[in-house]
Amino acid sequence: MDTSGNPIAGANVFLEGSYDGGSTDDLGQFTFSSELEGEQTLAVSFLTYETLKLKRLISQMIDLNLILKEDLNTLETVVLSAGSFAAGDNSKINVLKPLDVVTTASALGDFVGALQSLPGTTTVAEDGRLFIRGGAAEETLIFIDGIRVFTPYSPTTNNIPTRGRYSPFLFDGITFSTGGYSAEYGQALSGVLLLNTINEPDQEKSDIGIMSVGGTFGHTMKWKSSSLSLNASYTNLSPYLALFPDRNEWIKPFETGAAELVFRKQFDSGLLKLYSAFDTSSFHLIQDDINDDNGLEFKLKNSNFYMNSSYKGSFSNPSWTINTGLSLTSGQDQYHIESDDILDRTFSVHAKLKVKKRFNSRFKLSLGIEQFGSDFSEDFQNPEIQPVNLSFKNYFSSSFVESDIFISRSMAFKAGLRLEHAALFNETNWSPRLSYAIKTGEKGQLSLAYGQFYQSPLDNSLKFNQELSSQAVDHYIMNYQVNDSGRVFRAEAYYKDYNNLVLYDSEYLNMDSLITNDGNGFAKGIDLFWRDEKSVKNMDYWISYSYLDTERLFRNYPEQAQPDFVNKHNLSVVGKYWIEDWKSQVGFSYNYASGRAYTDPNQEGFHNSMTKPYNSLSLNWAYLIDQQKILYASVNNVFNSKNINGYQFAEQPDPSGIFQSQPIRPAADQFFFIGFFWTISTDQTSNQLDNL
Repeated sequence: MDTSGNPIAGANVFLEGSYDGGSTDDLGQFTFSSELEGEQTLAVSFLTYETLKLKRLISQMIDLNLILKEDLNTLETVVLSAGSFAAGDNSKINVLKPLDVVTTASALGDFVGALQSLPGTTTVAEDGRLFIRGGAAEETLIFIDGIRVFTPYSPTTNNIPTRGRYSPFLFDGITFSTGGYSAEYGQALSGVLLLNTINEPDQEKSDIGIMSVGGTFGHTMKWKSSSLSLNASYTNLSPYLALFPDRNEWIKPFETGAAELVFRKQFDSGLLKLYSAFDTSSFHLIQDDINDDNGLEFKLKNSNFYMNSSYKGSFSNPSWTINTGLSLTSGQDQYHIESDDILDRTFSVHAKLKVKKRFNSRFKLSLGIEQFGSDFSEDFQNPEIQPVNLSFKNYFSSSFVESDIFISRSMAFKAGLRLEHAALFNETNWSPRLSYAIKTGEKGQLSLAYGQFYQSPLDNSLKFNQELSSQAVDHYIMNYQVNDSGRVFRAEAYYKDYNNLVLYDSEYLNMDSLITNDGNGFAKGIDLFWRDEKSVKNMDYWISYSYLDTERLFRNYPEQAQPDFVNKHNLSVVGKYWIEDWKSQVGFSYNYASGRAYTDPNQEGFHNSMTKPYNSLSLNWAYLIDQQKILYASVNNVFNSKNINGYQFAEQPDPSGIFQSQPIRPAADQFFFIGFFWTISTDQTSNQLDNL
């Protein structure tokens, strides 16, 4: 019978290691005979219930009363989802699919660009990184196969947005947490982005891309128990800028080359993955500056190497699993800014071991240890001063324990504790994490989450002062979600309390700055999300809205104020439609964001003015020439909206006492893209439509 005393008909009852057994009748009763003797194991199994095993002397297996418990590893089971957006075929509640990363019109193939269409993110068009719920971009960390990526973005300069370094074509699972994330992850005040590389490609194939900004090539080889994938890309904006000049005076337009390699080896008890990526980029330009008639000269050359190895498998007892990995990052940035020459070098490492015990479908326990290390050095040269060298080493040791407890299919808990020790500050922090979820009906559920989070000050602070402490924040989250086969609605309210934020007393950080942990702040708001791929045939769309109220005392702020990277209101609408007669997929993406704060020195107060709202509509079109050849085109900001990211003011007033200003606008109001993509595969039917 079940836990309510109802009989279970059709259950399979048998003695392990034998053919002796039977099935239960309508009353849940069973009977059979066996010639086995001594101690035996009786097994009872039935769909959606946990298998029951009873070990005793066979002579005592009479007049048994057996109770089966529900198996909670089913799609109907409640999901702990507060603060997280999951995207992957193994996710029970998807709000974003892996292919959405590169089919969003405004994303231009960048996985970060696609995530900026989700609630909780803030539109900072001139930056390109993820800003989450009042947090700066540095407060969101990225992991590949559970291992930290220390330099996920290509370096850039003011008012030119960066892009993620890594190709979205190699990932098949994404979890995007906007807060309240697992105790397994640390050193992030706002959120984490978890990227999982493809476990096993389905076939051998090659992908070729010829684009208006460069080219790409990918090839996958597959053997019996292993596979190898290679991606290479080259980008050069010189031809594009010759046709569509922007507001910068380019001496050498942006140029970059990148290569990625993924090797996979399947063993009897697990999967080994080796991922490596290398890229190099450079550019040289002069930007308008209201305080210099000749403009501001900026030159950059960068190289970056990242290696990640991970293993996931089970022990001889399959209820125990192991996840372990190691990453190495080596990066070098050479800057020339006017008469300053700066050389930054970073070497970082992350080692991690996690074991997980599945006691049953109701209780799972995870344990882990990890080590982070960063070695930073900077050489600064200026003809008018002596050369300066700054350096530090920052090491963290961490351990965590976390349990998943399912009371029933309708109720679940996650409780975790993380311990972090910072060698540089000789500081130890304990971080509790709690989540709770309960189903409110067949399709809806309510989730709550709380957590404490710590993060080391950034390199630009630590290179001048190593006597700081970790920054801290408390997260409180309430989430309601409905998942109705092709439709998802999600509403989430949150509150964040910041402490120990880095604060300094100069306009820019330098050796004479007084740097402390006296900053603080808060962030509160509500995020709404609706996705529908069912109501209109061949149509898929989602709508995101976020309201954010936040103030901070940090950086060089004289008082607590709304940060200059924050919009109170953010709206995003994304849609894709397949037109069968045209053999085409068309898509659009609309983004609206309310104004951002800035300080007008002609008025009293700090952050006393607001920019006008941000508006942008982007369109894309993919035409299927034949089954494996695609012509693709897109345009950002179709209506050529004159967006303004802020204002630059003169350092001195004019004769009438007015500080003159000029708007900080995107380098280009629009961006046009066209490309041809060709797939050569074993099945002769695969193409890159899902990746465009």
